[in-house]
Amino acid sequence: MPPEVAFDYLVDPRRRPEWQSSLSRVEDVDGEPRVGQTWVDVTKPGVRPAMETTELDRPHRWTETGTWRGISATLTLTFTETTTGCNVEPTMVVRGRGVAAPIARALSLVAPYAVRGDLRHAAGRLRA
Repeated sequence: MPPEVAFDYLVDPRRRPEWQSSLSRVEDVDGEPRVGQTWVDVTKPGVRPAMETTELDRPHRWTETGTWRGISATLTLTFTETTTGCNVEPTMVVRGRGVAAPIARALSLVAPYAVRGDLRHAAGRLRA
């Protein structure tokens, strides 16, 4: 699929529960995808991070930041056109303050695996 198709699907918070395994739903989506767009992820464990798009360069690069109780996570997706469609490369940084620091360190170890799995799921949905 072309990078534009993958980009538009992946950066739309309303579509995220379709492919992101940890989400039950999203709430309070503020308009269309753009820098400054905000929403709340409602995760299956019950965590509700406040999310914001901090970078949007269609169809090349997109970044979001989520914050919840002393933990912040930044996810960047970089889209590269290939001969068969596109490659989506995730980069994730998780940080924590105070008592949340050990949790953030643990999340930073497992989150990349979850993100890659979710991206594979999204790719399957887009191919269907």
